[in-house]
Amino acid sequence: MATEKLALARAINESLRTALESDPKVLIMGEDVGKLGGVFRVTDGLQKDFGEDRVIDTPLAESGIVGTAIGLALRGYRPVVEIQFDGFVFPAYDQIVTQLAKMHARSLGTVKLPIVIRIPYGGGIGAVEHHSESPEALFAHVAGLKVVSPANAADGYWMLQQAIQSDDPVIFFEPKRRYWDKGEVDREAIPAPLHRAQVAREGSDLTLAAYGPMVKVCLAAADAAAEEGKSLEVLDLRSISPIDFDAIQRSVERTRRLVVVHEAPVFLGTGSEIAARITERCFYHLEAPVLRVGGYHAPYPPARIEEEYLPGLDRVLDAVDRSLAF
Repeated sequence: MATEKLALARAINESLRTALESDPKVLIMGEDVGKLGGVFRVTDGLQKDFGEDRVIDTPLAESGIVGTAIGLALRGYRPVVEIQFDGFVFPAYDQIVTQLAKMHARSLGTVKLPIVIRIPYGGGIGAVEHHSESPEALFAHVAGLKVVSPANAADGYWMLQQAIQSDDPVIFFEPKRRYWDKGEVDREAIPAPLHRAQVAREGSDLTLAAYGPMVKVCLAAADAAAEEGKSLEVLDLRSISPIDFDAIQRSVERTRRLVVVHEAPVFLGTGSEIAARITERCFYHLEAPVLRVGGYHAPYPPARIEEEYLPGLDRVLDAVDRSLAF
């Protein structure tokens, strides 16, 4: 069956399976990815079917995992690395920023490092400290890295395929609280380019731009606003580096208002860059300042109050009302 309804986690699992079947140079590495199948069971069954030489349980050493992946990529492999939780990536940050992101430029293009680093990220699952971070802006700031985040099962399947096939290193942020959301996946579809934004819902009064876990929130906001006669366009950015500014500009030129929504803190977040660029590009089209909705500039709180921290429907609709009031 070409089209199947899958949860995001299952779609990523199927994408990894397809990659392993298609290319013997593809390897999967990470903590508990093999026998356990990953803490979210995203890699479930892959070691059993492809063996311990291709789906590799590693020590608890993120710097060592990424460093080993770099060595394997230099020898012609295409490693797919899993960082178990977002907050655990920082021991590997030096390897990613100092080596992975710069090797291609340092070698004047002769060295390619086709590595994908999968990172379950974001909150909303009641996790403990260091398990609910949204560090995507830290990686988007680093030249030499591609940074993407799917919002649905179809993109989870196809964007991971494209990331694995890329000769550039890709940081693949997976919204963990969306792992169990289901959607249609067409395995025979022609996917959109990896870094192209997609209109998730058309509208005429205001554009909501989001990625990853916040796309679903923005779609819900558009539904709620429609009951009051407001037409909101929802733009799924999909890619955080590079950002499809052309798509955002086209949308804003139609709607004349923009609210950028992400789970990460607003301060120096992805929305800051989007707001600055779109203000430059669309100054004479905008009828209101570009507004941003996101997390607070504070450490992620204990799980019992995380819903107060996470941007939800009310905060998005409040920004919509403020924009439309100008």
